[in-house]
Amino acid sequence: MSLPPNILRNRLVNELAMCRSSLEYRIDCSDEEFSELPVTLTVAMTGIPGPVLRNGRVEDRTEHGMSITVTADYPYEKPIVRWQTPIFHPNIMLPRDGGYVCTKLLDSWSFSSNLLGFIKGVESLLVNPNPMNPYRSDSCMLASEKFIEAPYRPADCESRVTERRGPRIVS
Repeated sequence: MSLPPNILRNRLVNELAMCRSSLEYRIDCSDEEFSELPVTLTVAMTGIPGPVLRNGRVEDRTEHGMSITVTADYPYEKPIVRWQTPIFHPNIMLPRDGGYVCTKLLDSWSFSSNLLGFIKGVESLLVNPNPMNPYRSDSCMLASEKFIEAPYRPADCESRVTERRGPRIVS
């Protein structure tokens, strides 16, 4: 099932505008007019802390990227999401492992779901990993074990920090 092309196009134009007006980071679109689907949004999240592993230690990273591909079956079908930047997270695979993002927002996607709600959900997932429900990749399983032992707590949960901060070491 799919929406008529003109209705889908209007919905996507409106959702992209909502994202850009509500989020303070860059969202690029492969086709701003949504004249041909699929279309890919590239989201450059900044100011949202998320875990990375450097030299065996968990540190905060506040710059992240993901791509969101919207097909002609949207919103009946969930978008295709791939993580693009380094991450150490039980629910987000490294790009080399597929970059899949495990979130209930995708599992429970429905016609009333939208891109803004999804992106805000990913912000929350970055800060609050769920180590009890990891992907089965090596890096996700390692992150799960580490965060069960010592839960990930970013140094500063303040969203949308404009200046780049140095890494914070979490033992």
